[in-house]
Amino acid sequence: MGTGDSLKVHTTPDFVLNGKGDHVNWARTSWNPLHQIDAGVTDHDAQFKILYSPTGIYVLFQGKDKKITTQCTEDFEDLFTGDVFEVFFHPKPTTHLYFEYEINALGNELVLMIPNLNGKQMGWRPWHYEGNRKVLKRVFVEGGEALAGATIQSWTAELFFPYALLLPLENVPPRPGMCWNANFCRLDYDTGKMIKWSWSPIQISFHEFQAYKTIQFQE
Repeated sequence: MGTGDSLKVHTTPDFVLNGKGDHVNWARTSWNPLHQIDAGVTDHDAQFKILYSPTGIYVLFQGKDKKITTQCTEDFEDLFTGDVFEVFFHPKPTTHLYFEYEINALGNELVLMIPNLNGKQMGWRPWHYEGNRKVLKRVFVEGGEALAGATIQSWTAELFFPYALLLPLENVPPRPGMCWNANFCRLDYDTGKMIKWSWSPIQISFHEFQAYKTIQFQE
């Protein structure tokens, strides 16, 4: 994907998250759709927004849903076995190293650095994941309780990724005009099987990093 087709990431002052994504700063950018890959559900539309500040990157997810399907109630469990939103940042596309983040509707997270060598990937958890290196996260569930198995109408995840966490990846922090590759994804298990959504045109796995699309940081 050339820079002319890249997603423009606009600047923002830092702001406080509440999970609803209703801060005025989100009006600086537009929604981008996630594309459903697998058949099996309808009325599960999903979308995301992205901004960046002098200290980190903001991402907002919103997805229609029918129920919270997950068995994971703790951080760093296998969240991908249940409903999640996922973020992938690949700041230097010529390397085989990228960042992955998952969050479920209960607010549990999985934070990984992924070395993907010859199609073999295994995530590494962050060291000293605390203070200014910790992802800020807020989740809001609409139409029901934030409980596993609860009937709901939608859920939203509002996230802040500090540059301090993304080091020592190259091209961090981003400068105006710089391009990264990235992907924004969703998994849902309401039907009992995995249904995938993706911004980038992956075929089977979210780890097809060669297919990630380009984001370009603006002035």
